[in-house]
Amino acid sequence: MSIRKLLFIPLMLLLVYPNLVSAETKTIKIAFMGSQSDEDMHGSLVFKDYVEASSNGSIKVEIYLSAQLCSKFVECFQGVQANTFQVTISTIGGFGLIFPPAQVLDLPYILRDDRVAECFFDGPFLADLRKAVNEKHPKLRLMMVGNTGGWRNFMTTKTQIKEPSDIAGQKIRTIPADIQKEMVKMLGGNPTPISWPEVYTSLATGVVEGTKNGITDIVSMKFHEHLRYATLDGHAYMAAFWWLNNDFWNELSHEDKVIVNDGFYHMMWETRQSPKSGAIAAYQEFKKAGGTVYKPTPKQKQMFVNATKGMYQWYENQFGPEWLNKVLAETKVCEAKIDAASASL
Repeated sequence: MSIRKLLFIPLMLLLVYPNLVSAETKTIKIAFMGSQSDEDMHGSLVFKDYVEASSNGSIKVEIYLSAQLCSKFVECFQGVQANTFQVTISTIGGFGLIFPPAQVLDLPYILRDDRVAECFFDGPFLADLRKAVNEKHPKLRLMMVGNTGGWRNFMTTKTQIKEPSDIAGQKIRTIPADIQKEMVKMLGGNPTPISWPEVYTSLATGVVEGTKNGITDIVSMKFHEHLRYATLDGHAYMAAFWWLNNDFWNELSHEDKVIVNDGFYHMMWETRQSPKSGAIAAYQEFKKAGGTVYKPTPKQKQMFVNATKGMYQWYENQFGPEWLNKVLAETKVCEAKIDAASASL
């Protein structure tokens, strides 16, 4: 047989049976600002393991942490929209930069505990949120909501906070978001926006007398070297929003969509669990360094809730009632379901 015929046969096979050609390997790049030790990394590793194994290697996952590809939330969103990388994470504050009404989720005490928060984010609210964001930003697809750091609690250097009146006059570090500054003002404190890399020095020098963060972040950044008091008021669930480039998603086969979606599901549970288990060791480290932990009584917790109720009106004045009403309605559904289950024990 001539060389020409030998070359012609495989060409004809490819034309008649195009599926004989192995599919091109796809690569999902994940980029975020978190470190090697936090839940963002833990979740990404779970996602990588599941997706690569389930796809038999036809989908590769690369992880770029510690701000290697983006150092601000705006840059991270831009990178996903441009498909420079395919996946990133944002906090509620970061989410608010591209969709301001999302700040409703940072209203104090709007989610009462982990069970309510997880029920809420697994409910119809997520689909409503995904649709609203996609209409404004077609390149972004919200895949799921995990957690990054547990719950925001008040942490201070000099005075233990047990009731709202204890915050009066204290300089509390916040992020620049108005909603967080307004909350501290409403409690009588002095909100002081400080960038994350400067918090340690600000606590050490007295520029601020406290902050409001999750304990795992406090310990990982060594803020506990200067903080002496933790108040477990749990005023905000530190939700983590995971995003995927929507064009990349739409180009996947149905089989690959199932794998990627399931990968995010496994990631979600890892990022929700990791802060809970991590908090055990973190609080032990905080106490070992001389820190005191206080959990407000139900009566004191209600005092905090009552003292910040005005934040609902503040939010409505800024963004209207639509998303606030959605959140309040769906949290009530979750609370009722959980309370009914508890009552039947």
